[in-house]
Amino acid sequence: MKLYLNKPCLYAFATLCLSVSLFLNPSLAAPPPAYIQLAGLIDLRSTFSDGELSLETLVRRAKERGFEVVVINDHDRMAMEYGLFPFRKILKKREERPSILKLGADKYLQAIKQIAQHYPDMILIPGAESAPFYYWTGSYLRGTLTAHNWERHLLIIGLEDPQDYQHLPLLHNGFSTHYFRQLLPGSMIFLIPLCLSPFLILRKGSYRFMGITILLLSSLMLIESHPFKGSPFDQYHGDQGISPYQELIDYVRSRGGMTFWNHPETRSGIARKGPIQVNTPPHPEVLIESKGYTGFAVVYGDRITVTEPGHEWDKLLIDYCRAKRADPPWGISSADFHGEGEAGEKLGNFPTIFLVKSKTKEEVLRAFEQGRMYACRAGDNFRRFVLEDFSVSDPTTGSWGTLGETIISKSKPRIRIKILSSDQRRYDIRIRIIRSGKLINTFSGTTPLAVNFSDDYFQPGEQVYYRIDIPGVLVSNPVFVRFSQDRQ
Repeated sequence: MKLYLNKPCLYAFATLCLSVSLFLNPSLAAPPPAYIQLAGLIDLRSTFSDGELSLETLVRRAKERGFEVVVINDHDRMAMEYGLFPFRKILKKREERPSILKLGADKYLQAIKQIAQHYPDMILIPGAESAPFYYWTGSYLRGTLTAHNWERHLLIIGLEDPQDYQHLPLLHNGFSTHYFRQLLPGSMIFLIPLCLSPFLILRKGSYRFMGITILLLSSLMLIESHPFKGSPFDQYHGDQGISPYQELIDYVRSRGGMTFWNHPETRSGIARKGPIQVNTPPHPEVLIESKGYTGFAVVYGDRITVTEPGHEWDKLLIDYCRAKRADPPWGISSADFHGEGEAGEKLGNFPTIFLVKSKTKEEVLRAFEQGRMYACRAGDNFRRFVLEDFSVSDPTTGSWGTLGETIISKSKPRIRIKILSSDQRRYDIRIRIIRSGKLINTFSGTTPLAVNFSDDYFQPGEQVYYRIDIPGVLVSNPVFVRFSQDRQ
């Protein structure tokens, strides 16, 4: 006699078998729940820069859609300037749009604080999107003037002092004494003839004319090369490599903030905008070239390759495991939200989920720093996959770790994964497990899907990591495993 079971029956039978196996083998049980999950949105623009919604509307709408963390990243400065040689600071054309620094960093931060008081159950974190550098090539008269790397953006998170924004190392960021000593020698070249010119002016004849000429020219050149600039770079001396971006990363870090590379593989950075061309090709190489940043966007509204096994992210994480980098870069989801319906996106399509011990701003910032988060892309009605469990454990000692954490293992590690859908429905999914840049296993199934996988790998003294993803939909941060010298 044959026994036929429909799909619901098979699902119930599988669940029963899993429950029995957990009872008979407690080592397969999930670790004690140490964290709660908070859904958040990062990289939101408001009317303080080029967003369509006010800060209050952003927060209210995010709350209505089930989010508890909102990170505002208005542009710090949106200015572009082109001047004629040799008096580029005087004979120039400047275009500037609303931004944090144009409208006032103090007003921006105060507005966020006031809204946070009106929504005490929401966690609001201020920040900025920054384009610290670009450079010109071509000619305005010939119609070939091109601004390069205008779309190389970094997200700044966690700065809450207006002065920290005022002194960001940006082109066109106004008066600053931060680089005075570095830039002063270039100004002294013109300061010396300026000081000598009055002695010539006091004389008669051609000396007086010469003195007046020197006074005028040296004054103009002193304006051009004054040492009170917001950045040690300018847009007229070509590509400066990673240096302008590293300058910003180091500055933000010295002020206690965090930086994340935004959309490093954007394909929308090449376009004609009025009389000029902007040219920012995909730039995943910046992830390798820069250091000290907190992380980068691993999920956003574009095709991404840096998260593929063995690509840039894995190279960075492997370097960290081998002590070639001081910190691992963490992954976030970047909304790049300006308004509802723009590019077909809505507020809530790109959530980042934080693992925290309590619902506080400090805990969310700590999760940012320690990599206790995973990135998602939501579907219809903001449905998303929930990573209910991703942990790596040592079966012999019972120690375990989750996103961003490190465990010491004396035996072959065991990986636990459980993924369900936020709407409690069943969807086909495919989970990839990646160990130190290598795809070691793939599991396919239907949500809710639970995976218990023992990795047949142990190398005494080595440090490795595990991460998982559902390609294009969910990306986890890594869990690190340091193998003990003594195997049990």
